[in-house]
Amino acid sequence: MTDSIRIGGDDALRTSLPKLLPVLVAFALLAMFPAFGSSFYVDLVGKIMIYAIFAMSLELLVGQAGLVSFGHAAFFGIGAYAVALVTAKVDAASLWLVVPVAVLAAAAYALVVGALSLRTKGVYFIMITLAFAQMAFFVFHDTPFGGGSDGIYLNYKPAFTLGSLMLVDFEKGRAMYFGTLACLVATFGFLAILLRSRYGRALAGIKANEQRMRAAGFATYPYKLGAFVLGAMIAALAGVLFAMKDGVVNPELLVWNQSGAVLLMIILGGLGHLRGAMLGALMFTVLQEVYQSEALFGSFSKHWQLMLGLTIIAFVAALPRGLIGLFGKRTKKATT
Repeated sequence: MTDSIRIGGDDALRTSLPKLLPVLVAFALLAMFPAFGSSFYVDLVGKIMIYAIFAMSLELLVGQAGLVSFGHAAFFGIGAYAVALVTAKVDAASLWLVVPVAVLAAAAYALVVGALSLRTKGVYFIMITLAFAQMAFFVFHDTPFGGGSDGIYLNYKPAFTLGSLMLVDFEKGRAMYFGTLACLVATFGFLAILLRSRYGRALAGIKANEQRMRAAGFATYPYKLGAFVLGAMIAALAGVLFAMKDGVVNPELLVWNQSGAVLLMIILGGLGHLRGAMLGALMFTVLQEVYQSEALFGSFSKHWQLMLGLTIIAFVAALPRGLIGLFGKRTKKATT
């Protein structure tokens, strides 16, 4: 078992390069897109990139560790609300303050949720994560703390500063777009390295056969709890970006159907692949935008959920491995 989770050195690198090349090309195209894209499409692509980060955070749990969480939106919402609450209390707060507060708040809640929910398995784990997410939802929805059902508007977008020096002002130009792209690239790179590490191989082993991993001497609980907390932290980062892009947060960010949506993204893209999570976020968001278009579907666009659901069912039936299955055979190893 120990040998099965080792990194393959140069062989692993050579195997990864053909898979990473399309991703690198996609990142390069994203960097060039604002030069010729209209403001509407630039904003849409920014939204897709945020959802791609969110999807990769859940992919770490579901696709790599086999932990199907139905309450992942709670951490996304906590990250978003942290931005609104900090900016409401602190004048000219920097990202150096906002991001750590958001990420650590989500990590603290995930530590509590994970410590309790990971003692269960299967449907019980799913229901406990859902229950904790609903608890977080009602805290923000039913108390003055979170602004109630109307949510909170951001007073300003936190800037990236170095002391008194303004490095990036996210209120201006395409700064928000390129900041989101930088976070997307960093998240993908970090998770790709993590999944190639001993820790990532251990998660793959736990997903495949947790009992066998225990027999091989691995304490699986800390590995799963670590993945749960790390996934929450990345989801909170996505929430920070979402709040800064839209300038407003509301309790709908934490509802169960938001968790369901991101779960559909990774299923649509293909479980077990970071690239699949990003593809799923792209396809899900584009389909949602298309089906909501009155110019294309007229009054029937109000039934966009029906059309989206039928499309996803068709995709899953035709591509059981997800969209990533179009680009090659799926392997049993944790992969990017």
